[in-house]
This record gives sequence, structure tokens and C-alpha cells, in this order.
Amino acid sequence: MTAVVPAAGELARGAADPRALWPEHAQKLSAHLAGIYGEDDALPVLAGGWIASQRSTNTQKAYARGFKVFEEFAREHGAHPLAVRTGLADAFRLHLESAPTWRRVKGGQLERTGEPYSDNSRAAVLSAASSFFDYLDKVGDEAVKNPFDAVARPVLDPDFSPTPGYTEQEWAALVAVARDHHRAAAYRKRAYALLLVLYTCCLRIDSLLNARVEDLGQDKGHRVLRVRTKGGGRRAKAIPPVAWDALSDYLDGRTEGWLFCTASGNRLDEPAVWRLLQSLARRAGLPLRGPHGVKGDAVTHALARPDARPDRVQRWAEHASARTTQRYNRRKELLDDSPGYALGADLAGALQHGQPQRGRA
Repeated sequence: MTAVVPAAGELARGAADPRALWPEHAQKLSAHLAGIYGEDDALPVLAGGWIASQRSTNTQKAYARGFKVFEEFAREHGAHPLAVRTGLADAFRLHLESAPTWRRVKGGQLERTGEPYSDNSRAAVLSAASSFFDYLDKVGDEAVKNPFDAVARPVLDPDFSPTPGYTEQEWAALVAVARDHHRAAAYRKRAYALLLVLYTCCLRIDSLLNARVEDLGQDKGHRVLRVRTKGGGRRAKAIPPVAWDALSDYLDGRTEGWLFCTASGNRLDEPAVWRLLQSLARRAGLPLRGPHGVKGDAVTHALARPDARPDRVQRWAEHASARTTQRYNRRKELLDDSPGYALGADLAGALQHGQPQRGRA
């Protein structure tokens, strides 16, 4: 497994280091690995280049996080990540099934005392490791056998989601709490606008948090927000009047900077949105959830409307396939149309009227 990669020291001696152009997560992963393996090892440059080749910031972040888990396991078992073979790769799969996750404890320290990785998390970590070796095969001067090709991935049911869904009435309650009862009164306008734009524009959370005020505009008479999509492209999303009014009230004339920012002007990050949604859910008496389920709720509610056009909902949600759009409907139908409701109602009626139990004298 050989790759044509100059040593990090040789790159640094040049007039301009191309690594300076790498995105944030590529630079961080490369620096992390250089601190372990040294500047002359090929791994930091290869791993950084691999992360930099990913189109979306979200993928870069997820792959870098997953690769750290794989690298730590390989190192603890005496193997350099570039020398891992199928046997150790499959052992890594088994390790993930029971290994505790990192959890922040008192004092801000991280400890491996959290719950084991979920099926989705294990699939993501294995996908990241496999993607790294696919990248090596493309950039190396010799063919590289991917040790994860023969490793079984967790079976993921596309119709199952661990995130609790909200009804339209529950969403209205959540938004009302953000507007009127958010614990920090100074941030109520921001919370209210964020929820409305996220929901009515059917956005991924990373697309919204990476948007800037300068991305707002008009197109053919519509107020729009131009955002980065999952594949790395850009799309103008129409902003409904209720969301535009809330956004304008929050911005209060601001014309530049991150669309949703902290008091100091820095970009609002995803953990902050997680905390916001959990706080609002508690106050509204709703199940706790994070920002990733918002888009699914928006799609489900749009499809449930009497005048729904699935093809339009598909384009609005930026789904490449109609099957992805309909998946949200199936999840809802599995609950709404459960035969257990009818069975339970019949049983409750029989019990209420003193129906004798079979088999009793």
C-alpha cells in the first residue's frame, strides 16, 4: 500500500503550503494525526487530503470524527492505520458493537462511559473508514485493497427513525414557546426565527447554520435564502411570510455576518441548537429531540396536506429520489394505521362491559 505523497516537512518548506487551503476539519484531523505519528509520516497528509476531498462540511466533520475512532482502535492493537487488513477491520466492527462512547463528565472532561454506538453510528464510522481506503486506492501509485470491503455493516431499516416526530399541533406549540417563553428572553427572537426558517424552508441544520445574511435576497418576487445543499451545490429556498417577518424582526436591520449568530457575532453551532430544542421541548411538554428531525417533520406534514403534490415536496426537500420522500409518509402510516389500535379498542370495550374471560368457569 504505497501512495505518492511528499513528507509533510517537504510541503512546509515550499513557498506556499497547499494544506493551508484545506477546510477546517481536514486541517484539524491532519494536525491531530501529526501529533501522534510525526510530521514525516504519510498518514496526516493522506487523511487530511481525503477529508478535504469531501464536498460538504457535514461529511467532512462526520468522516473526520469516524476516522479518529478507527485510528485509535488500530493504534491500541499495534497496527498503523495504513497497514490494517481485513481481520483487524472486522475486529473493529465487533469492537463497535460494545465499546462505550465518549461522554462529557463533570469538569468538562471526556470519558468513554457513554452508551454503546447505535446502529446508525456504527454504520457511519465503518463508512468513514472504508471511504478512506477507497481514497488511497485513487491517489496511490499501486492498487489498494480496501480491508472494509468484506466487513458487514449494520442493517438499517429506512422506515425506522429513533427521533420522535411531532404533529403539526405540537410544532405550533414548540414555536409558540420559542416566541413567548424561551428561558433567555434576549434570544427569543433568534429562537423563533430559527425554528420557522428551519421548518418552513425544509432545511438541513448545517445548511442553515452556514448561511449568511448576504445570502438573503429576492427572486421572481419571492424572498429567498440561498443555501448550500447536501451535494455541495447552492439552491434558493423561498421564505414564507411568517418566517420572513420573524427573521426581519430578529435581524433588526443587520446586513452582514452569519444569519444566526451568537452575541459576539460568531456562527451559531449545532450543539447550541440541540440545547435550544431540548430546552423548548421541556417547556412545551414534548419529547426531547435534536435539529435533524425537523426536516423530516416538515416533509411529513407537507405530504399530509389535501393538496399535496409529492413531486413538488420532493424538489422542496431536495430529495434525489421520490422513494426518499415517501419514506417519511410510510413512517407515519406505520403508526397511524396500526391495527393494534382497533384491537385495543375492542379489548377495552369488552373489559369495560364485563366480558367474561375465555377459559374461566
